[in-house]
Parts: sequence; structure tokens; C-alpha cells
Amino acid sequence: MNKQRIGIVGAGTMGSGIAQALSVCGHEVALVDVSQRAVERGLATITGSMERLVKRGKLAEADTAAALSRIRTSGELAALSDCDLIVEAASERLDLKLELFASLDALARPDAILASNTSSISITRLAAATCRPAQVVGLHFFNPVPVMALVEIICGLQTSDETYQAVADLVAAIGKTAVPVKNSPGFVVNRMLCPMINEAIFALGEGLASAAEIDDAMKLGANHPIGPLALCDMIGLDIELAVMQVLFESFKDPKYRPAPLLVEMVEAGYLGRKTGRGFFRY
Repeated sequence: MNKQRIGIVGAGTMGSGIAQALSVCGHEVALVDVSQRAVERGLATITGSMERLVKRGKLAEADTAAALSRIRTSGELAALSDCDLIVEAASERLDLKLELFASLDALARPDAILASNTSSISITRLAAATCRPAQVVGLHFFNPVPVMALVEIICGLQTSDETYQAVADLVAAIGKTAVPVKNSPGFVVNRMLCPMINEAIFALGEGLASAAEIDDAMKLGANHPIGPLALCDMIGLDIELAVMQVLFESFKDPKYRPAPLLVEMVEAGYLGRKTGRGFFRY
């Protein structure tokens, strides 16, 4: 998939990161969000990220300006009608994603591929909401997108080999590594990572140690570059809870039950870095 026009639904942390990774590699990007504030914040995040790369000598100033010029924004899904590929990066809610995929299916070009950046929801189920299930696939990027090398590619039951190959080629073209994953709740990384974070929250809730001590223990004892609670703050406590709920409801296994403290903190609006407070303050 050479230099294509790619649409992204959702200008949050993941959507803006995906937009940056694609635009830097020469792709035209349409970044859409119903919230103008989210769009402005997303563009500011992209600009700030690129400026840091320039200071570190990893990106030329001219390339930054060119990449930013390739990103156009809108508050309307109709702006995606001419895209070759549309990546949905909205909130991790099944009802919202099903509605979005039905809408995108109705407006996108017949040959366009529809992808989801979901971290846990069934691609087969999302594909069934469209009239082009063979052209629906999962493209799960990791945060921060410009830095992380992995992209999980998830094929639903209906996904065609041609669709898989097209997105695999794109992933390779932007310098990332694709890992094909079967359509299963949480896929590979989050099936292992989110329960570990959840267990750290159980440990905190039970008073085994403080948040800083738990994170230090994992960094020093398991050689993790970041502690599980700080990582949860980066991901978003609401995202962690959503993934754990999908795992619990899908497998009906109590080992996936969300930690009560996680549920309470999300109810309080303490969602991590994006709200200024999670297990730590920002």
C-alpha cells in the first residue's frame, strides 16, 4: 500500500499518534473527531512530539513541516469518503464502534479497507456490522505510537487474505513490525499485560505496598522500564477497565475480574495522565 490517503476516526492519544506515524512516512491523513477541542489537542500533541524528535536529531524541521501539511482535520465522517483505508481509534466501547463501522461502511469507497485500533473487541463482530466484512481488519498500534515498533494485525473470521496483506505492507512501509494475531479477546499483548496491571491494582488496594513501591519493585525486580501503575496511568484507567471487562465477560473466568479500586477510580474520574490524576498526579 504505497502513499495512500488514510482516514483516522478519533484524535485522542492513539489517533493522533497514528496520524503522526503515517504522515511522517508520506501518507495523506484525514483526522476526524466530533470534538473540535480533541482535534486541536491532537494536533498540538503531534506538533510537540515532532518538535522533540527534531531536538533529538531524529527528524528534520523540513520533514516536520511537510508531515504536518499532510494532515487535514474535520469534525465530519464525510471527510473520509475518499480514503483508501480508514482506521477507527475511538473509545473502547462496543456500541460506539458498531455504530461507527456501520456509518463508515455507508460512506467509504467500495474498495476501502476499514480497520479498528481496538485493544480487545472482536474484529469478527465489528466486520459483521458492515456490508464489506472481508475488508475489515484489526490494526492495534501501541502507545506511544511514534515510538513503539509493534502493530498487532487481527483478522476476523471474514477478513480476506488481500486485506491482511494490504495492511501488513502498510505497517512495514512505516517502519513497524506486524504480528498476526487470531481474533480473541485482548489479542496477545493485552491478554497478558492488562491482567498484570490489574493484579498490581489489587496489590495496591490490599495495601501490600504504595503505588511507587509497587512500580519500583517491578522495575527493579522484573527489569520493566516502567511500573505497571504508571503504565496504567499512561494507557488510561478507563481503557484498562474496558479491556478487563471484555476479558471477564468473554472468558467468564474470575481471574479477569476488574480490581474494585480500578472501578472506583474510573468512577471518580481519575483516569491517569489525561486527567492529571491516576495512581500518580501529573
